Amino acid sequence: MAYYGISSNLILYLTKKLHQGTVKSSNNVTNWVGTIWMTPIVGAYVADAHLGRYWTFVIASCIYLLGMCLLTLAVTVPSLKPPPCTLANNEDCKSASTLQVGVFFCALYILAIGTGGTKPNISTIGADQFDDFEPKERAHKLSFFNWWMFSIFLGTLFANTVLVYVQDNVGWTLGYGLPTLGLLISVVIFVSGTPFYRHKVPSGSPFTRMARVIVAALRKLKVVLPNDPEELYELDFEYYAKNHKFRIESTSSLRFLNKAAVRTGSNTPWMLCSVTQVEETKQMLRMLPILLTTFIPSTMLAQVNTLFVKQGTTLNRSLGPHFKIPPASLAGFVTISMLTSIVIYDRYFVPIMRRWTKNPRGISLLQRMGIGFVLHIIIMLTASFAERRRLSVARDHGVVEKDQIVPLTIFILLPQFVIMGMADAFLEVAKIEFFYDQAPDGMKSLGTSYSMTSLGIGSFFSSFLLSTVSHVTEKHGHRGWILNNLNISHLDYYYAFFACLNFLNFILFLVIVKFYVYKADVSQTIEMLKEDKRAAGFEKVNGNYEVLEN
Repeated sequence: MAYYGISSNLILYLTKKLHQGTVKSSNNVTNWVGTIWMTPIVGAYVADAHLGRYWTFVIASCIYLLGMCLLTLAVTVPSLKPPPCTLANNEDCKSASTLQVGVFFCALYILAIGTGGTKPNISTIGADQFDDFEPKERAHKLSFFNWWMFSIFLGTLFANTVLVYVQDNVGWTLGYGLPTLGLLISVVIFVSGTPFYRHKVPSGSPFTRMARVIVAALRKLKVVLPNDPEELYELDFEYYAKNHKFRIESTSSLRFLNKAAVRTGSNTPWMLCSVTQVEETKQMLRMLPILLTTFIPSTMLAQVNTLFVKQGTTLNRSLGPHFKIPPASLAGFVTISMLTSIVIYDRYFVPIMRRWTKNPRGISLLQRMGIGFVLHIIIMLTASFAERRRLSVARDHGVVEKDQIVPLTIFILLPQFVIMGMADAFLEVAKIEFFYDQAPDGMKSLGTSYSMTSLGIGSFFSSFLLSTVSHVTEKHGHRGWILNNLNISHLDYYYAFFACLNFLNFILFLVIVKFYVYKADVSQTIEMLKEDKRAAGFEKVNGNYEVLEN
């Protein structure tokens, strides 16, 4: 709720209160959002290598809370706010002072540091509460990320409706003060449950373990691999059983890295690695091409809180004689659509598909992501057609001046928000589950941070595209596609360009998926779950749970 309470309406604060233009304010939002989603890499490293997930989350939550408190002060204390301005062009208003801008953005980026430790670890802590060695808990874990995202977006719905309304109609002090209070309460509730959690101890730096494999393989570049994988170095089964870990068999993919497990006389960790360590490194590397394909859809997500909201400010927002819909509230329909889609997916789609595919998830995680990719193409085509309609009405009614309202209901934008929610239910949920599920046990936080990194890079890429397209289309005396006055801009062209990018990205995704191999222990778990799911339930026999026979 705290993050979305800020990001949903941030562009309006930057334009209306800090008097920034469309491109500058949009880029400031996406740069901040990009940082928010990039810092989890650092948080994941600290959790996996040093502090553990629990303490990393607690410390980061305190930093998060500090940022929220400072942000609330920045919009409350008169000397920290620029004077009001009623001029038509925001950029003609008196600029905010260096101190005012500095305090506001300092608070935003302190908050970003805090989220770096909270985002990759809280969902991982939740998933850690399920024991993969217990069939019943393992079965429940398959639905965990669906309901995790459901709970997250309940808070998002509150932010996109109540908080946005408060910020637009009551004041920014209360609008930022409420999520600050909510964050404090949530941290207290989390800490109170400490004695009941399953705590995973840090297992060392994942980057160091991966680097050792790569260095060892490079140092043995000329070594010949044995024909029998059993000749490669590996720890015994007792070690893995004692530490409650999976032992992974050698695979032929990325075969070059297997040289790290070839015995050559030296047993130093930078010369000899176990087969399991090699396979863990392969698992993290195999996910990188999939990660690459998620950058473009993440760029589309950045439009929801920037250009989509700016479009809403130009339309008729009246709902009755006394109420105007806050433009950022339309993002609430993304949340409603996603929540509805998750319930339908988990309760109806999965059971139906499970009977057909025999997959306990209904469809594979990559298939689920693929559906999300297709929906993103549809979103941008829908947005382009809606914008073309908006511009046509603006021209027909002579509404071309900045801040003039186009006589067209804001709900013309509703389809692109609703489809975005459906896409999130497929792509975003599958993405976080995929990177968590496919990551090795000791690198779960790092794996989870992959999904967040894609959102960060997508936001930065959005800033790059917006600036580049704006600059290129204004060359040689042309008006340009993206101006401060959206009524004479061409966002319809910009969205059509995004639709083309999504299509090309989907083709790349299909090619990459064709060669992707799921990690071995996951496929074994799926086979076990197939047997579990064929049964109506579990029966306890001699102290153990056994599957009922049909």
